[in-house]
Amino acid sequence: MGMSHRVASAIGAYGEDLACEFLTDLGYELIDRNWRCDQGELDIVARDGASLVFCEVKTRRSTAFGSPVEAVTPAKAARLRRLAISWLRAHDQHADEVRIDVIGVLSPPSAPAQIEHLVGVA
Repeated sequence: MGMSHRVASAIGAYGEDLACEFLTDLGYELIDRNWRCDQGELDIVARDGASLVFCEVKTRRSTAFGSPVEAVTPAKAARLRRLAISWLRAHDQHADEVRIDVIGVLSPPSAPAQIEHLVGVA
């Protein structure tokens, strides 16, 4: 039996909060969060120096179904590229480089969260 949508949403929001703190600690400037359009949602948009970074955050309680970052399939990466283009058009932003990162948050119920950051996955 799966967890309720409300519990899953709370876990996802917690993972995104941790990811934002992680990126801020690395010196990234957060620009946007949970941006939605008709094609989907971008979790985090940030600046890393001259680069504009679109971050997908995946949070899991365990690795029973694989690590969090394994949830980003080639099809999901292609959708993230399309969403990044839509965001750029909507915001008239420019950057020397645009990239897509994935942040996996493994947050077991009784242990500290672990963060895995994959840079430039798509």
